Amino acid sequence: MSGQSTGISRRSAAWGASVNALAAPLVDALIQDAALLDVAVERLDNGCTVIDGGIDVAGGLEAGRRVAEICLGGLGRVTLTHSETAAWPVGVTVHANAPVLACLGSQYAGWSLSHGEGKGAFHALGSGPARALSVKEALFGELDYRDRADSGCLVLEVDKRPPPALVEKIAADCGLEPPALTLILTPTCSLAGTVQVVARVLEVALHKVHALAFPLDRIVDGMGSAPLPPPAPEFVQAMGRTNDAIVFAGRVHLYVSGDDQAARALARSLPASESNDYGRPFAQVFKSYDYDFFQIDPMLFSPAAVSVSALDSGHTFRGGRVDEELLQQSFGGAT
Repeated sequence: MSGQSTGISRRSAAWGASVNALAAPLVDALIQDAALLDVAVERLDNGCTVIDGGIDVAGGLEAGRRVAEICLGGLGRVTLTHSETAAWPVGVTVHANAPVLACLGSQYAGWSLSHGEGKGAFHALGSGPARALSVKEALFGELDYRDRADSGCLVLEVDKRPPPALVEKIAADCGLEPPALTLILTPTCSLAGTVQVVARVLEVALHKVHALAFPLDRIVDGMGSAPLPPPAPEFVQAMGRTNDAIVFAGRVHLYVSGDDQAARALARSLPASESNDYGRPFAQVFKSYDYDFFQIDPMLFSPAAVSVSALDSGHTFRGGRVDEELLQQSFGGAT
């Protein structure tokens, strides 16, 4: 697929907003409603606020839904709704205003964090609006976006708390004092973690759009949905199910400017089925590469079915399809 540029040249007014400032009221509401949502809030010795979404507490679907909206930098709406897949009735639907900024500039888990070595090492990928304060990723140079705010929030998909030294580094990289930083921890095996990962269905589509070199400034709007998998107590299986929910049954509709030829090519190239690693549950693919995530074809991480509407012509192009048989293999369970 060809494209003239991956930079942003035409922006909506939302690009002038602070994703951290927009997310701050959502973070405050999550803290205020912690007991109702079955999440736990603690303040570290250095003043950083840590929200436990499923390590020592149960968490839940609503907590995950709210965390997903925080990840979108206050620019998106996440709803729990009826799924169109036959065997799995509950789904997650995502719509984002200024979807490139919301999904790639905030929600994308692109900030690699680590501390220590050996068995005691801590590794995580940071997602959410604080990424746009640190701008540690080359992606922000392409987006030409940097946030400036008095507070920040970062979401970590982990099952243990980060070491204090790493918390201090995160705050410093964001240009904040630790009391101005909030970390939200959502283990993949928790209900909250499951929801916030599946709510990335639109984000993974836009990440692949970027990888395909389709100009991001032509993405005008978008929505996505995917079924919510049952929780799994083991990490690899839980990670596999959340990925498979998107890869085998995620649906995304993008609205783009430009010519029909480019829109048609995007619809054909975007679905997960275009990847050489498509066709088995993610846990099996992961195992086949000796659990080396970086050996997996990155083009696998995209929705199952895609519609691309070309606004200039009014034509819509489609690619991919939902595969309920593969979804059932992944989700399993008694019948």
